[in-house]
Amino acid sequence: MPASDKRTERRIKRLVDVVAAGAGLIILSPVIAAVALLIKAKLGSPVLFKQERPGFEGRPFTLIKFRTMLDARDTDGAHRPDAERMTAFGRWLRSSSVDELPELWNVLTGEMSLVGPRPLLMHYLPLYSPEQTRRHDVPPGITGWAQINGRNAISWEEKFALDVWYVDNWSLAFDAKILLASLVSVFSRRGISAEGAATMPEFTGSGRKKKKNVSRS
Repeated sequence: MPASDKRTERRIKRLVDVVAAGAGLIILSPVIAAVALLIKAKLGSPVLFKQERPGFEGRPFTLIKFRTMLDARDTDGAHRPDAERMTAFGRWLRSSSVDELPELWNVLTGEMSLVGPRPLLMHYLPLYSPEQTRRHDVPPGITGWAQINGRNAISWEEKFALDVWYVDNWSLAFDAKILLASLVSVFSRRGISAEGAATMPEFTGSGRKKKKNVSRS
């Protein structure tokens, strides 16, 4: 595709993001308010989980999502393992993807897109191979190609390969396909976590041993 056509698609993609995120925040505001009250009652404060994540070209931004875990700590003040802090309510928030609704604000502000590689953790940046780093050549998304092809149930290497493939092949039509498939994935609740873990195991670099239960509340 000519560069001029790709630039036009990027502008349209951004317009779709703004319209969809703005409409979503307005239409879903009663749901967002109700979930916030439930989190306050069941998990306590804060209701929102905020964390610095790498965005487009690795530039940091503050990701906002609903909190899904208890703030349980050990005697040294460190968070207990995710499996101990996760509640049935928190699992429902994750499996239904309701915890992602506040990220519509990140989309509206331009820090994220509806579709793109998921924003991970800042300390992963130096662990990526040059090929894996290319996942940051587009804005991160609420959902993406990896999310509808295994989500957290596939390996990091598979996830990153899917992310890079998306970077090289994205289009407006492909984004629409991913959004529709994401709805199916949410209802089927596939790939919410890796086998034997409450969340995704920590990425420690390709080919290295991976630790489990990294907090992403």
